Amino acid sequence: MQTSLMTYSFRRTVEAGDMDIFSCIEFCREHGIDCIEPWNRHLTEAETDLGFAERVGRAAAEAGLAMGCVAVDGGHIYEDDPADREKTRACALQWLDIAAALGAPQVRIDAGGPEDMPDHAFAVIVEGFNDLIARGRERNVEILTENHWGPTKDPDNTIRLLEALPELGLLFDSYNWIPERREEAWRSCAGHAKALHIKAFGFDEAGNDPSMDLGLCFSLLKDAGYAGVWGIESTPEDGDEAAGVLGTLALIRRELGVGA
Repeated sequence: MQTSLMTYSFRRTVEAGDMDIFSCIEFCREHGIDCIEPWNRHLTEAETDLGFAERVGRAAAEAGLAMGCVAVDGGHIYEDDPADREKTRACALQWLDIAAALGAPQVRIDAGGPEDMPDHAFAVIVEGFNDLIARGRERNVEILTENHWGPTKDPDNTIRLLEALPELGLLFDSYNWIPERREEAWRSCAGHAKALHIKAFGFDEAGNDPSMDLGLCFSLLKDAGYAGVWGIESTPEDGDEAAGVLGTLALIRRELGVGA
C-alpha cells in the first residue's frame, strides 16, 4: 500500500508563504508518505522554466518519493467560446510537457462544461480528450479526468465519458459527487479508479470524518480491486493543514490495516 500527498492539502500554508513545493516534498519524507502529487498552481515557475520542473522531480527522487498525478486547473476541455477553448487546450498541452519534465506518470484534466453535459458539449469533450490522450501517449503521460466540477460530479456523466474514451482514466475523489448521489457514485465508479483522493474535513474522537461514511468508500474501493496509490487531499475546516494531512494519513492506514 502506498500513500500520496496532493499538495492542494497545503493550499493555505503555501499561499501564506510558509511552505513551497520543496517543503511539501520534505513533509512527505518526514512522515512516510510515498508519493507527491503536485497541484499545478504550486509549480507555476515551470510554466516559464522547464528546468524548474526537472529540479522538483530530482528533489522528489532524492527524498525517496515517487512523482504522482499532476492536478491541472485551467486546462479543462469544454468552453462555450472556441477562443476560450483554445486557451484551455494550450494550457493542458503545456502541462503535458511539464509533467514529462517532472517525471509524472499522470495528469488530471477536467472535462469542463455544463453539469448536464448536453450532446454538443459531450462531443467537444470527447474530441478534446482523444487529442490529449494521443499527445500524452507520446510523452508517457496518462490522461485522467476527475469528478471535480461540472458534468463529472454526476456519476452517470462520468461513466458515459469513460465508456466513450477507453484510454481515459479516472481520478476518483471521495467527496466531489452530487451530495445525494455520493454513495451511488462510489458504487458505480470505484472500479474505474486509476488514482484516488481521500478528502477529509475533520475528525471525531475515533479519527473518522463524521461528514460522510468513508469506511464504506474504502470497502467499495477494496472490493473493486483498487490497487493504486491512496491519495490524501485534506481540506480541514479548522485550517490546520498539517494536522489534516496527518489525520487523513492515519485514517487511510487504519482502514487498510497498515501500521503507522
